[in-house]
Amino acid sequence: MQHDLFSSLDSLLSAPAGAGGFLVRDHAGQYRPAEADEVLLAAQRLLASQVRGSDVMSSPAAVKEFLRTRLGQLQHEVFAVVHLDSQNRVIDYVEMFRGTVSQTSVYPREVVRDAMVRNSSALLLVHNHPSGTPEPSRADEALTQTLKAATALVDVRVLDHLIVTAHSIQSMAERGLV
Repeated sequence: MQHDLFSSLDSLLSAPAGAGGFLVRDHAGQYRPAEADEVLLAAQRLLASQVRGSDVMSSPAAVKEFLRTRLGQLQHEVFAVVHLDSQNRVIDYVEMFRGTVSQTSVYPREVVRDAMVRNSSALLLVHNHPSGTPEPSRADEALTQTLKAATALVDVRVLDHLIVTAHSIQSMAERGLV
């Protein structure tokens, strides 16, 4: 039986008192206990809907919560880009590269191409550290400068590079590294 788990907020309901979980509704209208990954996916979709089209400068907490929820628990590195328009509103979030537990290969050409396809004016670079340590490495700093230079050639600004862990997000811009 195919399940349409996330067609609306109504499809994810609080369980009756004492059940301690969530229920999901299938196409036939029957409810069953939700699995953990279904609850996480629903939360990610809800956060993404709050982030898309939002003004990143007036709602940085929503953007950071979305990123922490999306990337914080992964056991491998992911490099993503938040595309912004000229008013710093979120156009899209794209997970571009997947790596290993300790590194990801990032191709500047692909980042520039993706920014052009989405007509981005600015970018937030994002990647996670499965180790749980949000400190930027020398490689992170070098990558940030490379991407900043590459995107500047097509008039796209890099506003920040965020490093995500399960419990925190480190802003390289706040540390003067962008």
